[in-house]
Amino acid sequence: TVIAYVIEGVSSETRGVFGTGYKSSPAGNTNILDYITIATVGNAIDFGDLHELVRGSSGTTDGSRGLFSGGYAASRTNHISYITIATLGDSTDFGDITRSVADLGGCSDGTKSLAAGGDVGSASNVIDYVTIATTGNAVDFGDLSLAGYHLGGTSGD
Repeated sequence: TVIAYVIEGVSSETRGVFGTGYKSSPAGNTNILDYITIATVGNAIDFGDLHELVRGSSGTTDGSRGLFSGGYAASRTNHISYITIATLGDSTDFGDITRSVADLGGCSDGTKSLAAGGDVGSASNVIDYVTIATTGNAVDFGDLSLAGYHLGGTSGD
């Protein structure tokens, strides 16, 4: 069992996947992904690994794929990784967001994944997006009216 904080989650209708984060003993980022079956009570089970040790990423989903964008690895990163929520296994490279950033917020409408704000050395107001069904690099969506980090997000369709 790993005790970590600053973790992210993504989900389908039946499965929730939690991962990334910072653990205090031994100190450092983690790449562990665990899952639960939402309809049943029980402990999380190993899902696989994110391809890098990271904390402070944003998690978004379309109900099939789960995306983890940005975060802090050895430094701020611009990587996007994805998993297929129905299939256990390690993450795959999706592409890159437009900047290296940690502690950003994410949301999705089931088609687009947005990564907003975050810490780029100072607070950012940038919003990037990708189309979840296709891999590739993010493009500019617009700007937040106020720069910030440690943002929360929500999704719906």
